[in-house]
Amino acid sequence: MTKLSVNINKIATLRNSRGGDVPNLLKVAKDIQAFGAEGITIHPRPDERHIRYQDARDLKSIVYTEYNIEGNPQHNFIDLVLECKPTQVTLVPDAIGALTSNAGWDTIKHQAYLKEVIQEFQRNGIRTSVFVDANEKMVEGAKESGADRIELYTESFAHEFGLGNKAGIDPFVKAALRANDLNIGINAGHDLSLDNIKFFKDNIPNLLEVSIGHALISESLYLGLENVVNMYLQKLK
Repeated sequence: MTKLSVNINKIATLRNSRGGDVPNLLKVAKDIQAFGAEGITIHPRPDERHIRYQDARDLKSIVYTEYNIEGNPQHNFIDLVLECKPTQVTLVPDAIGALTSNAGWDTIKHQAYLKEVIQEFQRNGIRTSVFVDANEKMVEGAKESGADRIELYTESFAHEFGLGNKAGIDPFVKAALRANDLNIGINAGHDLSLDNIKFFKDNIPNLLEVSIGHALISESLYLGLENVVNMYLQKLK
C-alpha cells in the first residue's frame, strides 16, 4: 500500500493567524497518526509564515511514524534537518517568498550541489528525496545525484484531471517507469485530493508515498479529519 504522509502546514497557518496555540499543532500531529496516517510532513520556509523552525524541533518527539521535512537546502534548513534527524528530507527548490512550491529541480544543472547536500544528509542516516517534474531526464539526474527517492510534482496532473483529461497522467507514468528502471523510490505530492488520488495511485507503478496537505485539510472542514484520513487510506490500498 502507498503510504499517506499528511502535510500539516495549513494547521500551522490557522494557528498563526490568531497568534496563539489553537489549533495545537502537536496534538493534531498525534491525532493524525492515531487516525492511521503513516507519516507527518512539514515544509518550513525562511519567513516561518506557517511551520516554525521550533515546530520542527517539537515534532521530533511526537512523530512516531515517518517524519518528512521538506524545503530548500539553504544553510539554516540544512542545520535544522541535521538537528531533527527526520526519517526523510525532501529537497524542494523554493524561491524565497514563493506562495507554494511551483517547480521541480533541474537535477542536471544543479547536480553537483544536490550531490553534496544529499551526501551530508545520508551520512547522518536521513533518507533523501528530490522534488522533480515528470521528466525522465530529471529522474535520471536525481539518480546521478545520489538521492534515495524522487517526489513527483503533481500539479499539472491534478489540473488536467480536473479538466477531464486523464492523459495528463502519461508523463508521470513514463517518469515512474524510468525511476523503476533506475531503482530509485517514488513519492508524489502537490494538489492531490480525494478526487484524483486513486486514479494517480492506480497508474503509477511502485508509488511508495504521497504527501498531501492543502486538499486534505480543506476536505476535513466538511468531512472531519479522522474520516478524511481514512478515506485517503482506503483509496491508497
